[in-house]
Amino acid sequence: MITSVKRLRHVRLATPDLERQVAYYRDIIGLAEVGREDGRAFLATEAGQLALVLEHGAEPRLAALALDVAPDLALAALERSLEDVGLRAERASDTAPGSETAIRFEDNEGRVVELHVGCHFHDNRSPLPGIAPLKVGHVAFYTRDPVAASRFYADQLGFRVSDWIEDRFVFLRCSHEHHTVNFTRGSDARMHHFAFKLRDAAHMHRAADVLGGQKVPILWGPVRHGPGHNVAMYHRDPDGNAVELFYDLDCMTDEALGFWDPRPWHRDRPQRPKTWVGLPRDVWGLPPSPAFLDMHRLQLPTDLT
Repeated sequence: MITSVKRLRHVRLATPDLERQVAYYRDIIGLAEVGREDGRAFLATEAGQLALVLEHGAEPRLAALALDVAPDLALAALERSLEDVGLRAERASDTAPGSETAIRFEDNEGRVVELHVGCHFHDNRSPLPGIAPLKVGHVAFYTRDPVAASRFYADQLGFRVSDWIEDRFVFLRCSHEHHTVNFTRGSDARMHHFAFKLRDAAHMHRAADVLGGQKVPILWGPVRHGPGHNVAMYHRDPDGNAVELFYDLDCMTDEALGFWDPRPWHRDRPQRPKTWVGLPRDVWGLPPSPAFLDMHRLQLPTDLT
């Protein structure tokens, strides 16, 4: 194992219309713009943590997945350990404000991953408009081989498998939260969706009102999923990226116990990591709308969580 990742730091998205995306994530999602440079915009949460980097690109895509590692790790040692397992690593000094240097490499399917060391808070003390999520919570990807993807992130970055849906959708955690990355079987390695964490049911209610007030269609949810048991709803940003808003995700506060903190809606007592088979998997809620499924019509399966 190279190192143990501790948390998702931020997501970097390419967009052909930077100003439109900035306006959406600032005014509707409710992030604070904390910097601009070289065709990029940096957006942070109300708590001051960087959540999103938007950069100009020819087409919408995930440009990089940024992860935090332990603050006492030496960059040189981290770089050497990546190269020892055949991964070409480079130091990047242009990643984001609050991070002088990161280690950048590609995972087993060519996704760009950045490893960051050290805390990163921005001076943002005013209440924000829009939804104002707590943080960016997880990112889901398509993969040609979910087993290979899960092994890479477990063996090289210290992730643990939280659940499977049959043999085609795997959820991995790097902290006490049920998942930080997910992989579902598809024809390529592009992003499936990414998710912002909300506080509670009242915050979800407000988020629905904000989206409705801005005439942004809610394409699925609210729904309580099976794996992870989070309450979630989904919509698209102006570039067509699928965005999840969620709260109440399962937590495993002690890895030695090996089960998720007990909740009344769990299927099993106690609820441990397992393989989910068959339908329905969701605890409650309607299935995804045809409009949502159309977003992923070229990919199988359409399961989300």
